[in-house]
Amino acid sequence: MPEIVKKQIVKFAPKGENSFYDVVKSKVNEYFRTNNISPYSDSSMYLKTAAMLSMYFVPYLIIVTGYASFSLWIFYPLWLIMGYGIVGIGCSVMHDSNHGAYTENKAVNNFLGSLLNILGGYAINWKIQHNVLHHTYTNIQGLDEDIEAGKGLRMSPEKPLMPYHRYQHIYAWGLYCLMNLYWVVAKDYIMLFKYNKNGLLQNQKITLTRALIELSLLKVFYIGYIIVLPIMFSHVAWYHVVIGIVMMHIVAGFSLAAIFQPAHVVETSDFSPPTEDRKMENNWAVHQVLNTADFAPDNKLVCWFIGGLNFQIEHHLFPQICHVHYPKIAKIVASVAKDFGLPYQVMPTFRSALVAHGKMLKRLGRNEKL
Repeated sequence: MPEIVKKQIVKFAPKGENSFYDVVKSKVNEYFRTNNISPYSDSSMYLKTAAMLSMYFVPYLIIVTGYASFSLWIFYPLWLIMGYGIVGIGCSVMHDSNHGAYTENKAVNNFLGSLLNILGGYAINWKIQHNVLHHTYTNIQGLDEDIEAGKGLRMSPEKPLMPYHRYQHIYAWGLYCLMNLYWVVAKDYIMLFKYNKNGLLQNQKITLTRALIELSLLKVFYIGYIIVLPIMFSHVAWYHVVIGIVMMHIVAGFSLAAIFQPAHVVETSDFSPPTEDRKMENNWAVHQVLNTADFAPDNKLVCWFIGGLNFQIEHHLFPQICHVHYPKIAKIVASVAKDFGLPYQVMPTFRSALVAHGKMLKRLGRNEKL
């Protein structure tokens, strides 16, 4: 293991006997066993998959075949719908698949997980950033890249404070709009070199050279079908196509940030750093509960569209379970957390979650004591 990884890694406290995780895992497993339910996807998930794929590919086909050329009032909204299609596929299909939660069939999981590759991303990078780093080291500065966000945003009390962070609760929302564009254009390449240096790319059993070739071919393919083909066949001026693509990515970037950030960067998040010898006070499962929050549990549209990611506590404890089951097991997790005296944070609405995230950005930007 490279020296840089050894220096950064942290060690969680032992979970002990009859721990919170042991008990909640046992009760969740009992729920599936008693009700004779598979922890993987069901018929509702298959219908959702079809709906999410259609939300992206049907508008694209209408655009590229020229049927939207008669009116920009039709042309532009189709790109906006595709933006929401990116969110739907990413949150409800690709996400579960890359966690191995869509089905027990690894080939199907890999196929559906690779949908990210045709949306402008790179599944290998995503697995490292999300599955390995974010899910293991949630809210730990220097390890969880979901709270890195470059120098522009301060999402952790352990990150250096800059004068302009005082206004981040205002400008952050604009940066979120650019998130997906940055990822598609540059971030994947930056991540590959970083992960190779840290030894994380090798853990995915792929060399940097092969990964760069794969990524570059995927980017060429993406540029070809998302830019070149619409310009050639949509019968709309090229600059309208470019504007449409930018609109699509703005919708996707803002929506994805609005879904993921309120689940971890809020005032109830713990953010406890490791000690000088890189040890954590709590065990992994307790750390997840202390640094994660659910929101809008009773909003059926939110639950359906964002792949159960409003049940982030359940997802972090049981990423291998398909999200269609989260509303049911949430009651089990909440009950066990209460028995162990652990806070179980739930924000009632999506709006309240966004407000909570904004407040946390403001506090972090002004270095207020948490």
